[in-house]
Parts: sequence; structure tokens; C-alpha cells
Amino acid sequence: MRSRSRTGILLTLSAAACATALTVPAQAAATAPRPGALDWHPCAAGKSAPGSECATLPVPLDYRKPSGPTVDIAVTRLRSDRPEARRGALLLIAGGPGGSGVEAVAREGEKVRRATQGAYDVVAIDPRGVGGSTAVDCGVAENDRQLVEFRAWPRPDGDISEGVARARRIAEACARNGGDVLRSLSTRNEARDIDSFRKALGERKLSAVGVSYGTYVGAVYAQMFPERTDRWVLDSNLDPDPSRLGRTWLANMAPGAEDSFPDFARWAADPARGKDRLAERPEDVRPMFLNLAAELDRKPRAFKGSSHLLTGNLLRQVLQMSLYDRARFPDLAALVQAARSGGDGPLTVPDPLPEPLPQRDAAVFAGTVCNDAGWPRDVSSYERAVAADRARYPLTAGMPASITPCAFWKDEPAEKPTRITSRGPSNILMVQNLRDPATPYHGALKMRAALGDRARLVSVDAGGHGVWLDTGNACSDRAVSRFLVTGQRPAGDVLCVAEGQRSK
Repeated sequence: MRSRSRTGILLTLSAAACATALTVPAQAAATAPRPGALDWHPCAAGKSAPGSECATLPVPLDYRKPSGPTVDIAVTRLRSDRPEARRGALLLIAGGPGGSGVEAVAREGEKVRRATQGAYDVVAIDPRGVGGSTAVDCGVAENDRQLVEFRAWPRPDGDISEGVARARRIAEACARNGGDVLRSLSTRNEARDIDSFRKALGERKLSAVGVSYGTYVGAVYAQMFPERTDRWVLDSNLDPDPSRLGRTWLANMAPGAEDSFPDFARWAADPARGKDRLAERPEDVRPMFLNLAAELDRKPRAFKGSSHLLTGNLLRQVLQMSLYDRARFPDLAALVQAARSGGDGPLTVPDPLPEPLPQRDAAVFAGTVCNDAGWPRDVSSYERAVAADRARYPLTAGMPASITPCAFWKDEPAEKPTRITSRGPSNILMVQNLRDPATPYHGALKMRAALGDRARLVSVDAGGHGVWLDTGNACSDRAVSRFLVTGQRPAGDVLCVAEGQRSK
């Protein structure tokens, strides 16, 4: 079950943060009455699971001032279809930062309800700034919101000066235009908003499934409100190290790509690929890809009908995104085949990233990551990190170590990062692919160590990002579904062998 967002530091998938199933006014923070019972109404047709309900929850802009201005949080619910089996509410925590929980229920709610045998109402929120919640906008220039630019890919020679200038521009735009709502974005505030939702639902406890960045949100909630957690699932886990929060998440993309690339190489060299086969042997795919990226660094190719060019960095970005899901391998292979073709004419394959990031996506990513923790401000430290990363992980060419707007962020974090500890109930089940390109296994082991006996870990011999109801591994799906329905966890950490992984 994947939370699909193109924007966050982790979930750079194909669709922009989705249109919400709600119709909620996007407005600046304003004083509003304290919330009572939620005013549920049918969600907009065509943008939600059949039978789902939507509502708006006002929450404090600043929880230190509970009677002050509020922001609106879009919320949704898909009721259990087996009232006699219902045991509570199951919260889907989207990835990102920037993923929409409302959209996740619209897309995945019915599948989750079936997998949990009607044991829960499936519920979610759109975090501040996302989807139908109160909007946030930094006013970032369109060119700076192209993903290959926003991500600060170094130049072919490793120079990051353009990325430095862009990061400074984005930070300055957010300081000018973001306002109080931007300054309120943080993982701890998302956890507080979730707890406000729990209270509005009338639930003593919540169960949850957090995916990707949602695992960190879930861990922070479980640290802040341990007594309010029931059955807690963390799927595709982030390293929670508070001393390098955010930076580690980006940096881990480099070894993550190296871990998962062999899956693509085996697929691309399989004789079953026919005319789309990229190489005779899996071990030939990596040098072929690196040589092609270097050639495109020197001589980019134009796309037919697009003003964009296929550069080496765009090819690398598409690779990084494609490793999330085997279903993307054919499109990546088609792009590689087109780029390898002779001639100087325009490429007839579609431009894989034709649109810039939406303003909201850029603002939510920057606001959350930069407000959560302080980042180094010395540009030379990023230059050194990029040089080392390029040498060690050539598939990502230094991007994961490059500079971000956080280096020039105006405001210091309002709170210290949350330290995830073993203090709390033993009610967490972690699930993790061994070859995850975005939240790699070694980072998940850091989360496992931090949680101690609170957690059990189900490891899956698979690639890709997202496990439960997504990888096709029956062993891990059974473990998560059984835990959510019965409360039964494995006695210890377990490994699920490779089986049934999708091959399209």
C-alpha cells in the first residue's frame, strides 16, 4: 500500500500531490470556534472510495495557544462494512512530506478494509498545507520547482553553485511568503493534529499504518502519545536519528539506489524482454546506464513537443523514481532505449517530468523538513559531501548529499527533534523490503534499534518502496493483516523470502 506523492523527499512518484476528495476552502489561519463533533458529509464523487465521508477539523495553529488562530485539517473516513467486527479506527499516515491521507483512503481504503476484515473504520488526514487542508505557498519560481532543479542535482563536474543559489532563492521566497502556516509545519504538529482527530472521532486509541515518511510521523506520535496507540504498523522505515534528521533521509537515497538497482538490471537483461532488452547480462546494465548518463551530461537530447532536455541528471532522477516500483521498469527501459538511439533528432518517448512541482508541494516539503531540525549552513560542507557521495554512489551522482533550502532557512526549529526510544507499549510492527531505494534497510534497522522491545520487524526479500498490500509478498501481507485484525505479532523478528513479486 503506497502513499503516492511526487513531492516529498522520499515519494517522488509520477503524480503530483493529488486532488483531494474534499471541498475545503484554502485559507489563511483564522480564529474559529473549538471543534465539536465532526460534520461528516459524502466526499466528492469520483475522488473517493464509494461510501466514504469527509469533514473539516479546525486545530490550533500553535498548540501553545489553544484559544488562538486555527487551521483547517481535511479528514476522511470509510466506515467498517462489518459493524459487528469493528474494533476501532485505523489511520493511514501518508508519506512525503506532502502526501495526502485523504487521497490514500480514496485510493486504498477499500483494499485496506477488505484486508482487515472490516475491523476498522479507515481514516486519514491531509496534513497542514496538503490537499484540502489550509493551503501554504512560498511563491517559488516555476524553474526552481522543476524536480531536477528542486532536488539540487550537481552539474556534471560536481559543481553545486547553481543549487546553492536556488536553495537560497527558495528559502528567501518561503521567508517572504510562507507566513505563520508555513512556520507551523512540523512532524510534531502533524502528530498533534492526528491526536486532535482522534479526540474528534471519539476514539480512546488509534491503530495506524504509516508508510515512508509516515513511519516517522507514526513513531513520533507513538513517542508523544504512547498511551493513545493500539496496533501500530510502520511500513518502509526512516532512520530516526535526531542529530541528522532530514539529512539522513536524503543521504540514504544514494545507497538505496545502489541496493535496488540490481533488481532493475536483472529485469532489463532478461531474455523475456525481447526487443526491449537492454543488455545480454545483468552485470552489463550498470556500466551501460552510467555511460549513457555521462553522454547525456555532455550532449542532452530534446523531447519532441517539449521544451525540456533529457540530461544526464534527468535520466538519473527517472531511474531513482523508477526503482520504487517494478511496474515502472518498462518506461525506464523505453527511455534508455530512446536515448541510446542514433541521430540528433528529438526523442519520441514522452517527457517523464513535464510539469514543475505544485507550489504547495514545494512549500510543505521545505517547511516540514527545515522546521523539524537545524541544518548545516556552511556551503563548503555540502561541497565536500557531494564530492564523496559522487565517488561512492555514482548512480545518484551526489544529489542526495547536496544542499537544500534548509541551509538558508530563516527560522530556527521551534522544538527539538523527537528522540525515538524504547519507552512505551510493545505494540509496533515494522515491515521493510531489503532493497528499498528510498528508505533503505540499514536505516530501518536504526528505527528498529531505537524502538527496542516495543517493535518486531518483518523483513522482506524484495525491492521497491512499500510493502503491505503492495509488494505481492503473501508472508508479509499475512503478518501485517493478522496483527491488525487479531493483535498477534511474530514472537521475534522474521524474514519473508521472495515470492510473488510483481513483474510487469
